[in-house]
Amino acid sequence: MKANYLWQIRPENPEAWILAQELNLPNEIAAILVNRGIKSGEEASTFLYGQLIDLHNPFLMGGMKEAVNRIGRALDRKEKIVIFGDYDVDGMLSVVMLVKALRSLGGDVDYFIPDRMKDGYGLKIHHLPHILEMKANLLISVDCGIKAVDFVEEAKRNGLEVIITDHHHPGEDLPRAVAVLNPVVKSSGYPDKDLAGVGVVFKLIQALFLDRGVSQDLTLFLKLASIGTVADVARLQGENRILVRQGLGRLNEVKTPGLKSLLAISGIGSRDINEVDLGFRVGPRINAAGRLGETELALKLFFSDSEEECAELVKKLNELNNTRQRIEEKILKEVVQKIKSRKLDERYRLLVLGSENWHRGVIGIVASKVRELFYRPVILFAYENGQAFGSGRSLPDLSLIDLIDKCSSLLVNFGGHEQAIGCTLNQSDLLPFKERINSLAAEKITDDILQKKLLIDGRLNFSAISPSFLEFYTRLLPFGAGNKRPIFVTAEVDVLGEPVILKNRHLKFWARQGGRVFEVLAWDRAGQRTEFKRGEKLDLAYSLQVSDYRGKKQVHLNLEDARTHQM
Repeated sequence: MKANYLWQIRPENPEAWILAQELNLPNEIAAILVNRGIKSGEEASTFLYGQLIDLHNPFLMGGMKEAVNRIGRALDRKEKIVIFGDYDVDGMLSVVMLVKALRSLGGDVDYFIPDRMKDGYGLKIHHLPHILEMKANLLISVDCGIKAVDFVEEAKRNGLEVIITDHHHPGEDLPRAVAVLNPVVKSSGYPDKDLAGVGVVFKLIQALFLDRGVSQDLTLFLKLASIGTVADVARLQGENRILVRQGLGRLNEVKTPGLKSLLAISGIGSRDINEVDLGFRVGPRINAAGRLGETELALKLFFSDSEEECAELVKKLNELNNTRQRIEEKILKEVVQKIKSRKLDERYRLLVLGSENWHRGVIGIVASKVRELFYRPVILFAYENGQAFGSGRSLPDLSLIDLIDKCSSLLVNFGGHEQAIGCTLNQSDLLPFKERINSLAAEKITDDILQKKLLIDGRLNFSAISPSFLEFYTRLLPFGAGNKRPIFVTAEVDVLGEPVILKNRHLKFWARQGGRVFEVLAWDRAGQRTEFKRGEKLDLAYSLQVSDYRGKKQVHLNLEDARTHQM
């Protein structure tokens, strides 16, 4: 059997042995921590056991004192505060968190989120008349605004003060707002640069409560921050990890009818909720509202106190999510057909496609799937009213935002980061854009970048998967960006019995090494059943899936790749 990936097995690191001795950890667990850049005992202890008390002082963030002072004056004077947010999960939940926090402090607070289809992303000058009609004295942006230089200047000319809270990378100039809260800005000085929008808002809420001497329970904010952080695919290290872990631990006890209804319709019962539930069940239902231009549905859900209304709202969100999935499937089929019929994956190192029939609210999700199918960076465009609205996804080791930046003269606007971008250009500029970015891609995207790789944390014998090992392994949760589920390799494994096909898509078989036997699940590999014959001797690359059943840990192996063992 030939492996599907180039296996890159991390070599043994002496620092892992030192860390294992210092904290009395299994060597394999210490190696995982070192692989993630966690090398000191203090860092490892915080990673494994971090609590809310380990969060940084919010006033370490540049601009926090100025923001808290200005918000404090607005609260004392009963000024009208408007929260301006983004239409994704991170943005919507940031709005919900800050509105609820300020209202709990007696604030006169309203919110505004632009329509994804009509307005696009971020603070724009044409939003200003509507915000002024809301009688706002202070505008606070969440999850956006770091490039809103012109908006802030125009707002000031109209007597409106602005506070920016964001986590995206800035442009050449910062908005001259009352305060700018953004950990990635050089002048921020904040120790943790990886906070999502909800994380920055959480720090602002912390600071406000501290400043006003309020001893308020942060449970609701932790729950929402955990959902927003996972949905935004933020790095699950540092403060993000603490926020998500603490939020997950509290999601089993939900009191607000909106969140309770959302968890129920997402198919999450009384079992422990994990990061996969947030990323693939809860997040998409909230996101569907923003993607299809119905953000108000999701916001109403979190502000409603009526169980009956919430039950109706989650039904609508579920329907929107189903609609989103159908639209997504249709676009994906069209994209794949275009690529295969024109052999674009053989001709280009970066795939650029567009259509007037594609919904720009979902092309980002489709781009992610196309990237995995063809293992190429992808930018998809939806054409509307003479403009092309693009969403791109990249591969590891390739910064897509850097490529896009080199095409900025052709773009109306753009933003994003290394792995995901959004951009807008005039449809008439699409051909020169394709030519330029394809030329850049031909130079920058090497054969090595296009080689599928499987980064393996280390070798693991079945005999090492002990109760003690599993106890520490579960301490590594939650997994996600920046803390990917560890992948191990076990050599010379015997396949027991014939594989069983599950749901016409998956395989299940039993594997033995050194007298220990484990169940192996091979997702979407039903077509490879003959490659896992009884008696085959294989090297398996896999991740561990650990679950609790009646207080006892159960383990199975999620197959990542396999190859014939070479004697």
